[in-house]
Amino acid sequence: MKGFGLQPSTQSAGRRVFCLGVLPWMLMLIAGLVQADWVDPDTPLEARTTEPYNAKPPNLHYGGGSHGSSSSKDNTKSPPTTSPAPTESAAPSETPSSSPTMYPTYVPRTFKLVFSDEFNVEGRELRDGGDPRWTALDKNDYTNDALHYYSPNNAQIRNGHLVITSEATDTEIIGFDDQKLKKTRVTKHFRSAMVQSWNKFCFTGGIIEAEVQLPGKPYVGGLWPALWMLGNLARHTYVGSSEHMWPWSSLVCTAKARDAQKLNGCQHIAHYGMHNFLGRGAPEIDIFEAQPGNVRANVGPFLKSSVGQPFASASFQVAPGRPTNRPGPGEWPGPGQWYSGLIGGPNASLNINFYGNYNHFNADSKKSQDYWSDAISYNRQLNASYFNAPHVFRLEWDVPTHNSAGYLHWFLDGELVLAIKGETLIQAGLGSSISSEPSYLLMNTAISKQWGFPLKCPVDCKCKDFDCHSDEWQMQCGFSDGFCDMMTNDTPEYKINWLRVYQDPSNPVHKVGCSTPERPTRRFIEGHAELYKEEKDAVPLLPIQRGGGVCDVSANGTVAAACGGPTRGRCTKGRLCSCFPNWTGPHCLSHAGVDNIIYDEPDSISDLGFVPPAVVPKFLVVAFAGLTALLIAALVWKRRFDGWTAIPDADPIIRNNVRPSGRGALI
Repeated sequence: MKGFGLQPSTQSAGRRVFCLGVLPWMLMLIAGLVQADWVDPDTPLEARTTEPYNAKPPNLHYGGGSHGSSSSKDNTKSPPTTSPAPTESAAPSETPSSSPTMYPTYVPRTFKLVFSDEFNVEGRELRDGGDPRWTALDKNDYTNDALHYYSPNNAQIRNGHLVITSEATDTEIIGFDDQKLKKTRVTKHFRSAMVQSWNKFCFTGGIIEAEVQLPGKPYVGGLWPALWMLGNLARHTYVGSSEHMWPWSSLVCTAKARDAQKLNGCQHIAHYGMHNFLGRGAPEIDIFEAQPGNVRANVGPFLKSSVGQPFASASFQVAPGRPTNRPGPGEWPGPGQWYSGLIGGPNASLNINFYGNYNHFNADSKKSQDYWSDAISYNRQLNASYFNAPHVFRLEWDVPTHNSAGYLHWFLDGELVLAIKGETLIQAGLGSSISSEPSYLLMNTAISKQWGFPLKCPVDCKCKDFDCHSDEWQMQCGFSDGFCDMMTNDTPEYKINWLRVYQDPSNPVHKVGCSTPERPTRRFIEGHAELYKEEKDAVPLLPIQRGGGVCDVSANGTVAAACGGPTRGRCTKGRLCSCFPNWTGPHCLSHAGVDNIIYDEPDSISDLGFVPPAVVPKFLVVAFAGLTALLIAALVWKRRFDGWTAIPDADPIIRNNVRPSGRGALI
């Protein structure tokens, strides 16, 4: 029993030490029979089930009774592109369209918890390879005119929260000059964090809920906190993985999909374990994207909107989008210009300042490869309390089936924000649908001149460089009022208290896993690994380090120095952590989450068609044993020969045939 610290002693003392050693194992067996799933053991029992909310709103017009907007022209998460001006109607509508049809009857169901993180254990390492649930990026963000660098040091768990900190700190990177087409050194003047569960935890269908407190000040624009989901076939900030993949949610074959969707429903030959004639992509569901600021409703960019800053945007970003007759930014859609049947809740409204993106990539040679993506989005009015206290954001996602078109419902503190029926997308006739892709979770705070910065640059300000520590006016003139003061004198913190995902156990479509039988992703990602990693990386994700962190044998408590305490791990004589079952990470602080059902096992030699014999003939066993014995004998003989030196008085002929060892060896 050396592993438990048993030392030679009396029999009774040995028993006492043995009992102390097995106590952690017994506690774990009592707590849950050493289960390994994605549910955090700290999640309260009363939070382990939920029911869908009734998405039927009060008697409101299209737009929830208010006309909302976003002050950003481009709030998507894709490589920035130059978009042509959208086609506007001859006379944009000044008022919302007529009321939608009544929403289907509410049916109560019990959903069970399948994933949770209470963020109670300080010291968990979220860097690549440190945690089974999350990866905190350590890389530049090339999307959306980002001004920040993502550092894992800016994502920490403390005081019962995941805390994402944004700061005005320089980071020098090697960037790429799109005009000169060469690498160049660039300094990012801000640092923040993105935490994502890509290729670790994904789910298809269900309910996600999180209690969060937004960062910064409610009336100072410039920060972009978000909680969102993305199909596993695209890894955000790795822009190569997103091209012609984001945010496609079209299963069928269309003329546009044939040219613009990388994995489209027109392909009759299936590769990488996928299904033929079934389009695939990476649609985006924004549970919220918050925009602080001091521009009120019915003013400036919000002139025709009754929702101004600060607001939280709930959106489904999907391709293919409407190719023509699109509403113009800041205008309400005219007849037939936008999706019908959208349902908004109180204090929420259609986002009329951003309807989507025109996507063009430099490597494309044909115009038919370009495509529009639509942002079906509502803004919900916020106030100072969302930045000073926690609030609960919720998304309910019903996956399309043969009998249902599915839906997406957003809620804030139990109140409806937006409801999208799958029929709304089908009636648009573009070939898109509610997402059925295994999707992962992302939490981040971005800093971008596209989001919450002044819509128009001040006079004589170029709005090209942004540095709060510079003495040059040109480096600071493009910020919102009070932004640099906030970033240099305060520490804006995005706090997530807990995050939970529920699914309906009676619904076979609801699945946990990043590669499912219906929507496999593993082989495609492995076959295109270069798209999901940086050049310096050997693999997209490092294996999770289990134990090995430096510890202190005298430490106590659920801390890193004590390897998580007596139920999670122990500190060995070598002062390195050794984790008990169900716990992992360098210091055994992370619950060892894993999918209960592995739908897509890693490839083995049998996948190549080789099937080993069920019974091995005896002569092969004997031959193998003989070869092993000969190999061992040869190794022993070699060691003896390498260590032999000639006796000084030996015959000269023999001595000259022995190659001396050391620096004076013959050449």
